Amino acid sequence: MSEPVRMRTPRLLIRLLDIEEAELLLRYRMENREHLRPWEPLRNTSHYTLDGCRQTIEAGLEAARSDRGFPFVMLSPDGGEMLGSFTFANVVRGVFQACHLGYGMARKSEGQGLMFEALDAAVRYAFGPLDFHRVMANYMPRNDRSGRLLERLGFEKEGYAKRYLKIEGLWEDHVLTAKIRTQG
Repeated sequence: MSEPVRMRTPRLLIRLLDIEEAELLLRYRMENREHLRPWEPLRNTSHYTLDGCRQTIEAGLEAARSDRGFPFVMLSPDGGEMLGSFTFANVVRGVFQACHLGYGMARKSEGQGLMFEALDAAVRYAFGPLDFHRVMANYMPRNDRSGRLLERLGFEKEGYAKRYLKIEGLWEDHVLTAKIRTQG
């Protein structure tokens, strides 16, 4: 990517993190460790270190440069606090033009419509400048909140995958959804 991506919504600044902002990511990870645990893969101890956060940011910037993934963070309007994140991952170009969308929210920021606000802007960006045809998002059946969010965003259920992803050490079923660009 030639220039840094920045999206603004009424209540959020959305962008990639810089390596110098590793403390911001570390604070988010530490404050939300237990909150996010049921929805994430098992994390090693380096995930919760400053060096681990620097490595994550560096890998994310490289993924964006090479058009393999786009790990965005949702920041307060002044950029001082991380409220959540989402990633366009597993980018496939050519005849597919698709990616997977994953996301997470700080416990204290839940229930305010911020994830909808962020992902609404993000999907427009995915279908615009990123030129995706399809954005896929999958969720565990017990995560009703995620299912409702994706439905509100216009994602349609496409299937059900048994033992799809290893979350918190267990293979979990997932509902498969996608949103497809309507023009182009």
